[in-house]
Amino acid sequence: MIEADAPAWSSWPAPAKLNLFLRITGRRPDGYHALQTVFRLLDWGDTLRLRVRADGRIVRHGLSVPGVGEADDLAVRAAKSLQLATNTPLGADIVVQKSIPAGGGFGGGSSDAATVLVALNALWRTGLTLDRLAETGLALGADVPVFVRGENAWAEGVGEVLTPLELPPAWYLLADPGVHAPTAALFQAAELTRNAAPARISDFVSGTVLGNAFEPILRAREPAVEAVFAALSQVGTPRLTGSGSGCFVEFATRESAEAALAALPKGLRAWVAAGAGRSPLLDVLEAER
Repeated sequence: MIEADAPAWSSWPAPAKLNLFLRITGRRPDGYHALQTVFRLLDWGDTLRLRVRADGRIVRHGLSVPGVGEADDLAVRAAKSLQLATNTPLGADIVVQKSIPAGGGFGGGSSDAATVLVALNALWRTGLTLDRLAETGLALGADVPVFVRGENAWAEGVGEVLTPLELPPAWYLLADPGVHAPTAALFQAAELTRNAAPARISDFVSGTVLGNAFEPILRAREPAVEAVFAALSQVGTPRLTGSGSGCFVEFATRESAEAALAALPKGLRAWVAAGAGRSPLLDVLEAER
């Protein structure tokens, strides 16, 4: 194991996200579902340490997500995709310090991939535009482009058609039921609502409750998710994020979020995080330049 604190390494944030709502409005000609959602970036997430290699190898140090081999790791795949897109002879050592739980809908794998793309594009001096990086990221996952661009956004398409959105400051009580939600199986669920009426940005801004299409399915299928909803209901209005099992309650202040956390039953995996005005990755990127 290479020491991650060696001087040649640089550190880059990979923030988590929330889907403040998620609806499915139809099926596209390519078979994918047409979505609408709002991505809210958080000031909390994973940390990636990167070091440029001259030999062209992409090497991940340390453990990957359980059950995911190094070749399938999104951080490794992102680095190799950037190599292919730019024909660079350089490589990288990668250390991923995980905080975001897998399968929770908080975007950990996608954010890790986006951070690798953005950071190595800077470290390798490969010069791809944000548009090209987002396009490269989309091939890795529908959520990658929003992390590449680093802005809270209204999203359509499969989640890649982004309209930047100013969101007010907020704090979130997050909870992880410990269930790895199977996204593909959820999309195939017979009870999934696939033809919701399209919403407008004005609907969201006005406070209309738009819901999450996967929430009733996961609550019915996973007792652990239903138990977390029941616990969070004692302190606010819980919501599901994305197609994962992660749940959250929004608060206007840190103090109210932390008071709600303190009131939860012991043993529940829960914590508080701030909503970000923009991705902390952009701050590090600007400092690197």
